[in-house]
Amino acid sequence: MTRKLIRPDINEIKRLQKKDVKKRPPPPSKTNAENYYYLKQMSNKTPLIFELTTGEKIKGTLEWYDESCLKIKKSDGTNLIVYKHVLKFISKDLKKISESE
Repeated sequence: MTRKLIRPDINEIKRLQKKDVKKRPPPPSKTNAENYYYLKQMSNKTPLIFELTTGEKIKGTLEWYDESCLKIKKSDGTNLIVYKHVLKFISKDLKKISESE
């Protein structure tokens, strides 16, 4: 008597393997880190330096923020609204912080 080898269907094996694999969910598109940073700087009234893409530096504190812009209260008391896409970076004004301590 000859034995007949029983081979499983490859498509059936692939289908079973796909069910067993747990896919990792994609990272969230919005982490809210930016919002947290803005809220922290606003509540502490931290002196900041806002550098624009043009190279201009603005010193002041953050009053409020929006999806597309920031309101900066400059040290001379004037207010300025700046679009976020014009910002290069924001850093703390360490000179002002050390003077106040």
